[in-house]
Amino acid sequence: MKTYNVAVVGATGAVGEELFRVMEEMDFPIKNLIPLASARSAGEEVEFKGKAYKVIELTEEVFEKYEVEIAFFSAGGNISAHFATHAAEAGAVVIDNTSHFRMDPSVPLVVPECNPDAIGQWKEKGIIANPNCSTIQMVQVLKPLDDVFNITRVDVSTYQAVSGAGKAGMEELVHQLKDFFAFKLDETQIETFAHQIAFNVIPHIDVFMENDYTKEEMKMVNETQKILGKTMEISATCVRVPVIRSHSESITIHFANDVNVEKAIQVLKEAKNVVVQDEPEKNIYPMPITASDTDLTYVGRIRKDINRSNVLHLWCVADQIRVGAATNAVRIAQRWIEQEG
Repeated sequence: MKTYNVAVVGATGAVGEELFRVMEEMDFPIKNLIPLASARSAGEEVEFKGKAYKVIELTEEVFEKYEVEIAFFSAGGNISAHFATHAAEAGAVVIDNTSHFRMDPSVPLVVPECNPDAIGQWKEKGIIANPNCSTIQMVQVLKPLDDVFNITRVDVSTYQAVSGAGKAGMEELVHQLKDFFAFKLDETQIETFAHQIAFNVIPHIDVFMENDYTKEEMKMVNETQKILGKTMEISATCVRVPVIRSHSESITIHFANDVNVEKAIQVLKEAKNVVVQDEPEKNIYPMPITASDTDLTYVGRIRKDINRSNVLHLWCVADQIRVGAATNAVRIAQRWIEQEG
């Protein structure tokens, strides 16, 4: 099997670290691994397959110097905006985990279970965009249902873990919990989120737009339409909850015609990388605690609306650092190798 020179931009971040884990578990065909980060992190070490690798400073020239063939970017939109084109010009395919290129019409936005053929468009700019974490798990559920029943509208409310805000988000929740048990919660630091996150939920992720939706909510609307290749009504409410890892979503789906629940469940059972956990009488349904550290999207509480026979409600949970970021990126790279490598 051919092996590749693989760079990870943002090697010391939460998603970067997960990328190393996922590539190791999937036995990704690596010839040389090039961990990249800012000058501040250069010289640190990351571990991959029992070997220590020194982090190299990210520069415009580094991709050509190390003959990078596949470059995973997960260091923020501004970094991708500046350096991704340099990587592509050096001959690498860029798989970008930020929002910077997602809605660029010349850049494919890919979830391999949903639109793998879009990967072929990578040649236009040398870049493939990885969708928003909340979008990925939702479209993995929507796509098979849309293929069979034709979706006309989706309403989703998310319950997003603090790790969606990176290491800082996780640390803030942990510190606030420590302050609570030390009877110092009134003195706790609030920096990453708009309000205290411990023992609270915050209906606010990213900035508010002119239409009173947040940027995170509009990402779910616009990205879903691009991935599924159809214009449908979508509305999202994104909420931060005091959970360390794995996003949950309550999804209401409207179909063009009446929907059969049993058939819908069977469609989801047959969907790739989707697991149905739907035995409420036994208290079996998806939860963050069981979805975390897995590469699967879990769905349950599947039921028909009590008023309309063309509406389904369901509950969906996935590890947003893996399924919603690192795993999807590696799966994109695997499909790229199959098609183009």
